[in-house]
Amino acid sequence: MNRMLLNFSLFSKVLYSLVVLLIIVIAGTIGYMFFEGWSVLDSFYQTIITVSTVGFGEVEKLSNAGKLFTAFLIITSFGTFAYAVTSITGYILSGDYRTYFREYKYMKNIETLTNHVIICGHGRVGSTALETLMAHKHKCLVIEQDLDIVSHFRTKTDINCAEGDATNDELLLKCGIKSAKALITTLPSDADNLFVVLTAKELNPKLKIIARASKSSSVKKLKIAGAENVIMPDSLGGSHMAQLVATPDVLEFIDEILIEGENKINLESIDFKDLPSDFQFKKISDLKKDFPVCNIIGFKNANGDFLINPNDDTEIMPNCKIIVLGSGDEISKLNQIFGIEQ
Repeated sequence: MNRMLLNFSLFSKVLYSLVVLLIIVIAGTIGYMFFEGWSVLDSFYQTIITVSTVGFGEVEKLSNAGKLFTAFLIITSFGTFAYAVTSITGYILSGDYRTYFREYKYMKNIETLTNHVIICGHGRVGSTALETLMAHKHKCLVIEQDLDIVSHFRTKTDINCAEGDATNDELLLKCGIKSAKALITTLPSDADNLFVVLTAKELNPKLKIIARASKSSSVKKLKIAGAENVIMPDSLGGSHMAQLVATPDVLEFIDEILIEGENKINLESIDFKDLPSDFQFKKISDLKKDFPVCNIIGFKNANGDFLINPNDDTEIMPNCKIIVLGSGDEISKLNQIFGIEQ
């Protein structure tokens, strides 16, 4: 059965009304069959004209028992029947069904997303993360409880937004967590972020998870739960401001090359599997010689260790990543050469 019709919280009033109507009709039909010996069709027809008080005459002349049953049926069912019909009519005319249908259709489209980034919470941190990801043309989906924010996304942007609690397993599944490539949780509560990380990791063990933490004591817990990276925005911001005093030129340069969509300089990481097969299992020098588009400034080996300005003899092996620096045009050209989707 269609899941839309099984949303008990939304359809409960209508379902109750339909059940009441069904009980009344069945009870009346059986009653007339028992007391008058009529056919099922005649008994059903007599029940309908009785409880709806349309004023039609009886199917056949009623016996005394039939008259008493009819009186009992009218007394017990008239108010209930009227309430049931009013509830169903009011529900249809109010537009609640159409509203839910639109929501259902919207969520069904969301469930088809693949290789997207799920952002839990659209506060100060979440909105910044979304802006950066969109600048780099990543498919994003926001989970937010604030109805005003949800309405803004759905009416004024093309960004997918699901309304609800990100700690809910069912909602994460509807948001395509099993086919997502990453999840960023920026909820205000560390406990909620921890719960999201645990749930997400269970639903998709291969998912890259980045979590926000307010307290330093939460960092270790979030990493144990499955977050690959844990960010403390307040601490990071304070450190950044201090570095602008201690080493201003260095920090300003780093700010320039950080991922801000409109900047002329940019950083990009290239995974081993994205390299042309001819350059897998080769050396950095081979890559520099044939693809002198960008500067190779870093290398992450299979153990997760970083090398700054890797030696030309460094071998390009599985699970490694190459960090390159270049202008936006250079990065774009390099991605085109390697066939990397930007």
